[in-house]
Amino acid sequence: MNAPVDPSFVGDALPRLDRPLAVVGNAPGVEAAAAIDAAACIVRFNNVAGFGGAAGSRVTHLALVNRGGQMRAWLADPRFLDRPVVRAAQAFILPFPMLPAEHNRPEQTCWTREALARLAPLGKPVHVLPEALHEEGRRRLAPGTTGRPNPSTGYLVTLALLLARPAGSEPVDAYGFGFAGWPGHPWAAERAWFAEAEAAGRLRLHEAGR
Repeated sequence: MNAPVDPSFVGDALPRLDRPLAVVGNAPGVEAAAAIDAAACIVRFNNVAGFGGAAGSRVTHLALVNRGGQMRAWLADPRFLDRPVVRAAQAFILPFPMLPAEHNRPEQTCWTREALARLAPLGKPVHVLPEALHEEGRRRLAPGTTGRPNPSTGYLVTLALLLARPAGSEPVDAYGFGFAGWPGHPWAAERAWFAEAEAAGRLRLHEAGR
């Protein structure tokens, strides 16, 4: 976290969000509705566990994973745009850049183009995080991993938010990050990065149950 911040990692893909800012993960056991809903900007992820209940009922930015089976399932759901969190979001974040067509076969894994088309009728901004952010994210995780780490959506979006904020900004409040789930993500390294960001005063980590 102490390395110089290069704003090109974020570019114009993600605007600087108002303070106070809360990011809300999907770990079970979050009971912080009042604190979360009091934030000026609230970023949530995917299927938003606890939304409308113990994890609060406001959202400004919704991050939707745009590669793999989850987005494919959403695209197949005719009522996807009617989900309360989709209707309530003021903007969307797609964490993965669009793959070139030649890299998206024989099995399609990138659904960015289809996701943009599906969200278009809502008339809300959609921010796609750039490849430069992914490279920087992998670099920051590499000391705690082997090979080429595959960052989670929660980590990538939180990194983008921190990079978009000037030094000395009020810390971002992070709720419900359990650092568990799909085994392909480097959870231990991500937990260590969040802890480092908290120690540097950039983040306040409120894990489920805390």
